[in-house]
Formats: sequence, C-alpha cells, structure tokens
Amino acid sequence: MSSPRFVQLAPEAPARIRAELLAGLSAPVATIAPKYLYDALGARLFAAITELPEYYPTRTEAAIFARHLAEMAAELGPATTLVDLGAGNCEKAERLFTAFGVRRYVAVDISVDYLRTSLEHLQRHHPAIAMLGVGLDFTRSLRLPPEVGDGPRTLFYPGSSIGNFTPDEALAFLRQAHAECHGGALLIGVDLVKPRGLLEAAYDDPLGVTAAFNRNLLRHLNRVAGTDFDLADWRHAAFFDAHHSRIEMHLEARRDTTVRWAEGERRFAASARIHTENSYKWRVEDFAALLAAAGFSASRHWCDARGWFAVFAAHA
Repeated sequence: MSSPRFVQLAPEAPARIRAELLAGLSAPVATIAPKYLYDALGARLFAAITELPEYYPTRTEAAIFARHLAEMAAELGPATTLVDLGAGNCEKAERLFTAFGVRRYVAVDISVDYLRTSLEHLQRHHPAIAMLGVGLDFTRSLRLPPEVGDGPRTLFYPGSSIGNFTPDEALAFLRQAHAECHGGALLIGVDLVKPRGLLEAAYDDPLGVTAAFNRNLLRHLNRVAGTDFDLADWRHAAFFDAHHSRIEMHLEARRDTTVRWAEGERRFAASARIHTENSYKWRVEDFAALLAAAGFSASRHWCDARGWFAVFAAHA
C-alpha cells in the first residue's frame, strides 16, 4: 500500500498572520477573516453546529448527493483526479470515490498538519487511490502545485463555503478554479435564498453553539495576536441582510471596553461590532450566470425538494 504525500505551499509566518489580524482589528470597520474561526476548538464547534436541527446546509447537501450522485457522475464523467477544496476530514469526498471512479485524490486545506491524520486513515481504506495532501490558503489564491499532475481535474467544493466570498470575489475565485480544472469540471455546493427566519435560526441557534463558535475567535486572537479580549464583554450577533443577500455574523460589545495588544489598543463603545463572517445566499439563475461568467459551460444543478440548497456541476 502506498502512503499519501504532502506538500505545504507558502505557509504563513506567525508575524504575518498577527499583522493581518491586528490590521483587521484596527480598521475603520473592525473585521476578522472567517478562516480564523477554525482553530482546533473552532473546528470542533463547527462540527457540532452541523448536528443542530436549525443548521440545514450540511444534511440538506448530503441528501442531494445521496439521491443524485449517479446522475452527477453521469453528467461529469469519471473524475480520475478529484481535488477536494477545504477537505477537512475528507468524508464528503470519500462518498464520491466509487461513483466517480477516482484514481487520484488531492485534499486541499490551509494546513497539511490538519489533513495528515484524515488522509493517512483514508489511504488505509482506499489503497488503490493515490493521495496527496496540499497545504494551501486558496482563499488568497488558488494555484495548485505540479505534484497534482497533468490532465483534467474535477474540483470539488462542497458545503456552501463559496458564500464566504462577495460576488466579485466569488467570480475571481471561480475563474481561478476554471483554470485549475485543466479542462475538467467543477462540483460545488451553494446555499440558496430562503425565508429570513430559517436563515437566522441556522446562524443563531437557541443552544448557543454558533455563539460559542463565534466568540471562540476571541480566544484565538488572544493566543495568536497577543490581544486581551475578555469574552464576557462580547456577544454573538447574526442577521440576514436582504439587500446584499447574505447572513452577517458579528461580535458585539456588551459594554464600553478597550482591547489592548503590545503595540496599541482599540476602544469599542457598547454595541460596537467586529465583523467575523458573511455567508451569501444565491438564486439558482444568478449562480448559473456566475459560473458562465467564470468560463464554465453546460452547468446543471440539483436541489432538495424545498429548494433550500443546490449542487452545481459545470464543465470547464
């Protein structure tokens, strides 16, 4: 049995990460990129979120794949090389291996260390599939290393993470994805517009798991950027902005407070916010148009019966 290979591309130095975090914290509208929600504890809290009855995306997307996987494979043809963007524990991609005839699996995530255990476990269960782990922050730039190999690739981007990009950013990302397909295809999950109450409940659950996930970002900032956030001073806020068709997540100051770090500080008045995530919701026709603008052709989609979520297949 072969062993998976691993490549770490341009790992970010701690000083650069710290500088980015403090720049966001000091900006006129304080903002922290959502990728920083996912430290070790954040990843486990998000896994708990996906089990909540209010959080529909994970189970709705899984049901679409369970029902339509054979049709997707017939539409796109064999995925000799499957590139899994934001692979995490690799479970979603593993469900495609047989139907798509995968021979090479490339798991991409921000850190090789995060992938290592999952990919080594997966290799033991699928010894005939060549496996490569790539450490890459593809939210900055999607450029895969030569170790991925030549020939057409099927890029797999499930979970509606495309919603973290603004529409302009999503177009730029999809254009990069089109180039990296090498004439292959894209399979992508997209969360759709739906009633405000359903959306807001999914991002502000009554158990407070999403609130814990969001507030854990402050622990991460304290550890990585040297800030002195007191979690008791902050609450979770999430709401749907209909004009921009997006859920916004924020951390909101409960009272006047000052946050300090070695080189400076910032005062937050009561109710001031730190913007931590956007999650854009799409209409089917608008996302199909976005794929076409990015260079993809002959896109097809599958939805659940309620029209809450869609999986798009598009040829490059």
